[in-house]
Amino acid sequence: MTANEISEKSAPHKLFDTLLIVDFGSQYSQSIARRLRDLNIFSEVLPCTQRVEALHFRPKGVILSGGPYSVYDSDAPHVDPAVFDLDVPILGICYGLQEMAWQYNQQNVLAGEKREYGHAKLIFDQGASSTPSVNVLFEDVPSGTDVWMSHGDKLSHLPESFSTIAKTDNAPFAGIAHDSKPYYGIQFHPEVEHTHHGKKILANFGVRICKARQHWTMDEFVVAEISRIRALVGQKGQVIGAVSGGVDSTVAAKLMNEAIGDRFHAVLVDNGLLREKEAETVYQTLTSQLGINLTVVDASERFLAELKGVFEPEEKRKIIGRNFIEIFQETAKKIASEAAGSPNAGDIDWLLQGTLYPDVIESIAFRGPSQTIKTHHNVGGLPAAMHLKLIEPLRELFKDEVRILGTKLGIPEELVWRHPFPGPGIAIRILGEVTPSQITIARHADRIFIQEIIAAGLYRNISQAYAAVLNVRVVGVMGDKRVHEQAIALRAVQTTDFMTADWYYFEHSFIKKVSSRIANEVSGICRVFQDITSKPPGTIEME
Repeated sequence: MTANEISEKSAPHKLFDTLLIVDFGSQYSQSIARRLRDLNIFSEVLPCTQRVEALHFRPKGVILSGGPYSVYDSDAPHVDPAVFDLDVPILGICYGLQEMAWQYNQQNVLAGEKREYGHAKLIFDQGASSTPSVNVLFEDVPSGTDVWMSHGDKLSHLPESFSTIAKTDNAPFAGIAHDSKPYYGIQFHPEVEHTHHGKKILANFGVRICKARQHWTMDEFVVAEISRIRALVGQKGQVIGAVSGGVDSTVAAKLMNEAIGDRFHAVLVDNGLLREKEAETVYQTLTSQLGINLTVVDASERFLAELKGVFEPEEKRKIIGRNFIEIFQETAKKIASEAAGSPNAGDIDWLLQGTLYPDVIESIAFRGPSQTIKTHHNVGGLPAAMHLKLIEPLRELFKDEVRILGTKLGIPEELVWRHPFPGPGIAIRILGEVTPSQITIARHADRIFIQEIIAAGLYRNISQAYAAVLNVRVVGVMGDKRVHEQAIALRAVQTTDFMTADWYYFEHSFIKKVSSRIANEVSGICRVFQDITSKPPGTIEME
């Protein structure tokens, strides 16, 4: 059996009841998936270009996502009409509602007189149909509940055989349902936290309408994934693992160690872009606490030489990704050579990476829909001629699912809840050219910021925090003289899935203390800002 056949046979959509989310380019598509996972329902996101005949599984139901387009435009993305022949429940959200109506009659959608963006009151019309199943979607949800709208277009006519089940002041067809088929459409977004009872609406669709079993748990996943890893790698195969000390790579490494034992070789590439004393800390943690065989490769000079004179963020990522893979290939050969004649003798064919599901969606550009926000270090910017096959055991998981899995594997709490750190490291927290002096500034400011967050007891309240060096020089007065030096931006966010995030509100006294320490203790900095941009429109990292 080939690696592809093994992976497909043990794919979650083959083992768990699955809801298919058809993505039309909405930045919230992953949020829909995440909300369903919260309900222990496995969900998978595929682009709207997916042909139904090419699906490798039969979903229990389909959700058509939102999107930034107008269904009546000549270049608008459309779902494969065969999705309506699957004979499974379908829920259209925002653009998905309009797409469903457009599939019935292209005259059913028009441009709205005004854009509706923000909160709206959802009023139910539960007497619109005599068919009881029409109203199942809103069971146990109070009429008048707040929902989140984000649309310009709207339905002009109710599709044939549909009934109106909800409306808002600006959307007379805010909720519709087919009179005999399990087809539903809603103009608002139940997947965002701004919609009250949104999770209940998704639960009604997934459990009551689609009849999906709620059996997606990390207990079930870990058993299936260990079995898949062993089948892929074989009895003698070996894996070299990329680790950084972050929760993703640590959990992936521990999972691999559980699956194949000492045939797993962990490697930390010190690219010179790690946090202060990071390499030493990671070595101590993974070897002493987790019993993982770890090799540290100091390649800092190589990376910094390659990054000299590079300012563009995507170019930074690609340079780091390329060198990262090349070093792993070199290290794999060295480890294999040293293992000659031992029980671990054999080729190292696999490269472990801690890629997560949000990494994938942020890195893949579909035709027409989701725009590529950035190339992710785990899934983009890598050379085409890779000599190691990727193995990504966390690829189907969200961050909080990884943390649950880490706890199941016995990883200490302080490691499981450690803030994420990007693969390109400090390079994407330094706007502009990466130099040794800029790295020193970024590390020092970041250490002060994190120290104060921990001292204030705020670390677990914050999903991710760091200090970034801005590519600007500003005027200041220090030591009774005028200076022209750099500025630091403090970034802290709260999120559950890292697809959307809110900036963290600090008390003024906290910001004042951190700002004062950075300005006084970090050489070359005379001004400190706080980034108060949510995601979207911003991303969590600066670059």
